[in-house]
Amino acid sequence: MRFLNWKILVPVLLVAVLIGAAYAERKTLLVNAIGMYMQWNRHVEQNRAVAWAAPENETAAARPAGERPNIVLIVADDLGFNDLSFFGGGVAGGSVPTPHIDSIAREGMNLSNGYAGNAVCAPSRAMIMTGRYSTRFGFEFTPVPDGMQQVIRVLSSGDDRLHPVIVDADVPESDIPFAQRGMPASETTIAEVLQEAGYQTLHIGKWHLGRTEGFRPRDQGFDESLMMEGGLYLPESSPDVVNSKQPFDFIDQALWQVLNYSVSFNDSVPFEPDGYLTDYFTEEAVSAIKANRDRPFFLYLAHWGVHTPLQAAKADYDALSHIEDHRLRVYAAMVRSLDRSVGQVLQTLKEEGLEENTLVIFTSDNGGADYVGLPEINQPYRGWKLTMFEGGTHVPFFAKWPGRIAPGSRLESPVSHLDILPTSASVAGLSGWEVKPIDGVDLLPYLTGEKEAFERPIFWREGYYQAVLHQGWKMHVSDNPDKVWLFNLREDPTEQNNLAEAKPEKVAELKEMLAAFNAEQAEPSWPSVSELPVLIDKTGAEKAEPGDEYIYWPN
Repeated sequence: MRFLNWKILVPVLLVAVLIGAAYAERKTLLVNAIGMYMQWNRHVEQNRAVAWAAPENETAAARPAGERPNIVLIVADDLGFNDLSFFGGGVAGGSVPTPHIDSIAREGMNLSNGYAGNAVCAPSRAMIMTGRYSTRFGFEFTPVPDGMQQVIRVLSSGDDRLHPVIVDADVPESDIPFAQRGMPASETTIAEVLQEAGYQTLHIGKWHLGRTEGFRPRDQGFDESLMMEGGLYLPESSPDVVNSKQPFDFIDQALWQVLNYSVSFNDSVPFEPDGYLTDYFTEEAVSAIKANRDRPFFLYLAHWGVHTPLQAAKADYDALSHIEDHRLRVYAAMVRSLDRSVGQVLQTLKEEGLEENTLVIFTSDNGGADYVGLPEINQPYRGWKLTMFEGGTHVPFFAKWPGRIAPGSRLESPVSHLDILPTSASVAGLSGWEVKPIDGVDLLPYLTGEKEAFERPIFWREGYYQAVLHQGWKMHVSDNPDKVWLFNLREDPTEQNNLAEAKPEKVAELKEMLAAFNAEQAEPSWPSVSELPVLIDKTGAEKAEPGDEYIYWPN
């Protein structure tokens, strides 16, 4: 009897140990399972050459100099305000200058109070494309794959953080499939407006506005599109890349498993790029410009850099041996490659004789992210991506057009991603193109110096977390935490002194403006399923302590 008990007990104990070990490693097992499924469920072909279409009749397509200017829009991803040396700082203590990006402002205009459409990428991009608040057409939350809230719950469970991740298991999955959570075809895009005016419209890089038929770039006005399908800059094991993983960030852990190294061209099957992704997009942008030198074109170069996962080209990493911190060195190398990209685009415009007849705009979709764990990237501003503090919304915004924009000029009026579409339409000489109310402002008379300044309110909304900027006063409101922040940016541009209690009449005024704005917006097309805590003054690598200011970001 005693022998029989041990025969039963030993397997039971072994099973219990295995179950316990599996539970202890459940996050690793889940992430690995996701990676195995994604690898099994995807097909990526080998690299293929991209052939950008040239005019069929070059003589007929040629246009006199000065007629129908080209427009090049370069958008970085998650670029910190302090990543550029133009503002007197720069990444890694200013030891990695960004002369090419800086040159757009030095040789053109610094729109010094430039604001992102949102503090997160996808809604900002929808506003760039439409000139309208994305909440007008239900694009309020960033699309995430079905079931992602369950992954977030498991990966964030057991954390000893003061403010846990909140996932509402009772929120049903959206009836809209993930691939169709995007910018509705009923919206008129900058590409459609310019395409109608005879421009060749070109997209290279990130999209994030829908992944299936009806939502992709070529369904939204782009003649040609080289679209990022994956998200790795190079395969993780490539000898030409240096990686930096962030063990404190559960989203970073997932990204390394779910992303791959792939692009598509004009809705082809996914295929591998050729080389480090930032450089690859740059080389293709150069080819696209050369192919279209004899006809007006709009190029939307939407870089993935410097978004995570942090991967640097080895040559850039090796060039920065003075930076001791590995994570910072990888990040700085990514900024270096982004600046080199801008330099190559600008040089190509010059070599092809297009510089004088091209408006170049540079900006970032939002501010730098806390989850890269680098404390200085948004200085002097507080906050990060996923917050409506200046660190999340106040972005570099430069414009260059030789002969039309005075070198070294500056516009202090508050400008927004919303303004890019109406400004581009004006540059193209278009009128009467507005088919829906436009929230953006035509900046052309301010860029050229015909007008000097203007005032307008700017709104941000992400579920219950909202903000408004008007006449230098900026107010944030939130339900979690239940709090109001009020700042006078003209006296306190870095949002240090919350005046909400001292200025109740100003709070009431701005709340009334925010209510009027909300009354005009549509219901979200898909629900928010999670709330992510973000510390205002600490990176994601630092532990929250009582008294630290924070927000929750609904998505």
